[in-house]
Amino acid sequence: TTHAVAAQAPVSKPRPAVAQVKSGWDRKYVDSQLGFEIARPDGTWQMDVTDELTPEGVSIPIVLREKDSGAQVVIQVAPALVSPTQYAERLTNGLRAHSGFITSDPEPLAISDNAVGFRFTMGDKVIGRVAVREGTTGHILMMLATWPRTAPETVSSRVEEIFGSVRPVPRG
Repeated sequence: TTHAVAAQAPVSKPRPAVAQVKSGWDRKYVDSQLGFEIARPDGTWQMDVTDELTPEGVSIPIVLREKDSGAQVVIQVAPALVSPTQYAERLTNGLRAHSGFITSDPEPLAISDNAVGFRFTMGDKVIGRVAVREGTTGHILMMLATWPRTAPETVSSRVEEIFGSVRPVPRG
């Protein structure tokens, strides 16, 4: 699956159900256990809450999908063993090691003082975008988006909107 970029195959591990939803499932979701919030741009994006956890301790709590375009955004929360820049560099190098992946170099992003990101392509069919920023103390927030090259140009701006909505919140 495309959301296992930061780690190997995810394994399910129960997590206490302390996640909160604000305004119903209208737009914003807050996970007080993992310490982040996210908003979807509009009702065309389906938001799925998961309890996936990789063997490396990376949580995959949210997957957003836009059915019409085939776009997907995956949120990962990882232990802050390195800085967001180092995390992005490791992801870039990991993707470059796979045949068919082409990535840009990590660059600063305006979504926070410490956010970095890069773009990538998988062959000639898939476009991707990654953003990494600090989360709550001891955590890194990573956002991974993929969409078909044939998707409308508005998908890219919606992905940026989602990335900009992901931010740390106090942990419960």
